[in-house]
Amino acid sequence: MGKREQQVFRDTLVNMGLVNEKQLEIALKEQQETGDRLGDILVRLEFISREALTKALASHFGLVPINLKEYSPPKKVINLVSATVARRYKLLPLKLEDDVLTVALADPLDFLSLDNLEKTIGRKINPLLAKEQDMEAKLTQHYGVAEETLSTLVTEISESNLSIAGLESVEEDENPEDAPIIKFVSMLIFEAFKMRASDIHVEPLINRLRIRYRIDGILQEMQAPPKKIQASVLSRIKLLAGMKIEEKRLPQDGRILVTLMGKTLDLRVSALPGIHGESVVMRILDKSSLLLGLGELGFIEEDQKKWAEVIRTTNGIILVTGPTGSGKTTTLYAVLNELNTPDKKIITVEDPVEYQLSGINQVPVNPQIDLTFSNALRSMLRQAPDVILVGEIRDTETAEIAVRAALTGHLVFSTLHTNDAASALTRLIDMGVKPFLVSSSVQAILAQRLVRTVCKKCSEDYQPPEDILKLIEQEMGPEILKTATFKRGRGCAECNNTGYKGRLGIFELLVMSEKIREIVMGQIVSRKIRDLACQEGMKLLREDGWLKACRGITTVEEVISTTQTDVVDVEE
Repeated sequence: MGKREQQVFRDTLVNMGLVNEKQLEIALKEQQETGDRLGDILVRLEFISREALTKALASHFGLVPINLKEYSPPKKVINLVSATVARRYKLLPLKLEDDVLTVALADPLDFLSLDNLEKTIGRKINPLLAKEQDMEAKLTQHYGVAEETLSTLVTEISESNLSIAGLESVEEDENPEDAPIIKFVSMLIFEAFKMRASDIHVEPLINRLRIRYRIDGILQEMQAPPKKIQASVLSRIKLLAGMKIEEKRLPQDGRILVTLMGKTLDLRVSALPGIHGESVVMRILDKSSLLLGLGELGFIEEDQKKWAEVIRTTNGIILVTGPTGSGKTTTLYAVLNELNTPDKKIITVEDPVEYQLSGINQVPVNPQIDLTFSNALRSMLRQAPDVILVGEIRDTETAEIAVRAALTGHLVFSTLHTNDAASALTRLIDMGVKPFLVSSSVQAILAQRLVRTVCKKCSEDYQPPEDILKLIEQEMGPEILKTATFKRGRGCAECNNTGYKGRLGIFELLVMSEKIREIVMGQIVSRKIRDLACQEGMKLLREDGWLKACRGITTVEEVISTTQTDVVDVEE
C-alpha cells in the first residue's frame, strides 16, 4: 500500500469513527516496529473488532458481501490466478465475463491495492467480499495446502519419528534420487493423521494427480504433486503396501502399518486401474479410536440405558445396521469391550480384523482357503462360546447358522446393510430365513448413522430458518423448541474452517416386543413394523438427530443431509 493509500486508509478509519487519533498513533508506532498491516494491529490491540472493521470498510468502498460456500468456480477460472497471488491477496477467482474477472476478497484492506492486483493478473477486477475463514477453506480446496504449511509438516515428520513398520530395509535399498518421493508419501500420511482423515484418495486425472482426504465423512482436496511424478508416487505407495509394482492392469489390496507419535495406524490400501492410471485409496484405521465406551458413541441417556440392557441378554441375535462408513464396527467393538470379562468366552469372525482385542478370540475371514463367515461360524460353535460376533451376515447360510446359534443359547452380534432397523427383519426373511425363526431369535436392531459435531472452539448460538423450525415442530412437537439451544461453528484453524470437528452416532433402537414378534411371523412389510415400534417408544434416526441438534451437538443442516434418504423411505 503506497503512502497516499495509507493516508486515505487512516483518514477513513477516523472519519468513520472506528478509531480515534490517539489509538491510531499507538497503532502507527507499533507498525513502525513490526511492519505488520495497520488493520491487523488495530484488531490485535482490540481498538476495533475484525468484523466491525471489515463491515465498515466494505460498506465505505462499496464491496458486496457474499457467502463463499455457495460458489464452486470452474478449474479454468481458478487457473487464471496463481496459488501465490491468491494466497498473497487472500482472493478466489469466481467467474470471467467480458474479460472482467470477478473475485472474492477476504481482506477489504487489499481493496485499496486493486490497481496492483489488476496489473498482476492482467485483467480488470470486480471485487466481492467474503469471510476470511471461508476463504481459507476455499483456498485449501482449490490451491492445496500453503507451501509454508507443507514445510512445517516436513519438519514435523522428521521430528515425530515416523516409521513404517517392516520396510526400513526397503527404504535403505531405494535410489537416493527417490528421497523426495519417499518424503512426499510420508508427508501424505502424516498430514492425513494431523487432519483426522479417515481416507486418503490419490486419483490420477487427465492433467493432474488429485489428492483428497476424507475428514469427518467429507472429502477435501489437498495440494497435489506435479503430474510428472505420478508414477513414482503410486509405485512408492504400492511398495509400502506390499503390492506388485509391475501389475497395473488388475485391482490390488495391501496394507501399511505406521507408528506415528506413539499411535499405531493401520492403512488398508486399495489400487484400482483407471484410464489415466491407478486410483489408490488408503483407509486409515486408528486403532485407539475403536476402543470407545458406550457413553462415547453418542447415545442419549434413555437409549444408552436400553442398549446397555439389550447387550446383556443371554442369548439371541442383536443386529447393527447402516451403510458402509456409518460406524457399525466401532459400535460393536464398544459392545465387546463392555462384555469382555473373565467369565465370558467371546469369539469373533471378521473381514478384516480391525483391532486385536485382548482376551477375545478373533478369526479373520480368508476366502482363498474357503474360510468364509459361514464356515468359520460353524466351527466356532464347537468352541462353546458365550458371545459371538459375525462381522456381517452376507448370505442365507451365514444367517441360518447365526439364527441356530442364537436359538441354542448363544448371544450373537452382527451387521446388515439396511437403511433402518425394521428393514433388517424383512431382509433376513428375504434371505431365506423362516419368519418364525427371525421372530424368535432376534432380540434388537440398532440402525445408525454418523453426523458431524459442532466444533467446540468456534461454536456460536444461532437460529435456524423458520421452515426448518416448523419441520422440527411437526416431527417432534412444539415442546422441544422451548428448550432448544442451536449451535454452529464459525470455522477456525482447529476444525479446518469447516465449523465441525469429530462425529458421533444418531441411532434408531428397535427392541423386539411380543406384538412385533407376532407381525414378523405374519411377514408384514417393514413400514408396519416401524410404525408399531414407534408406538412402543422407538425414536427414528431423524428424531434422534433433531434431539442432538436442539442440544447444540450437531446442526440441523447436518441432520437433514444425513437422514434425507431415510425420510424418503419412510414416506414411501
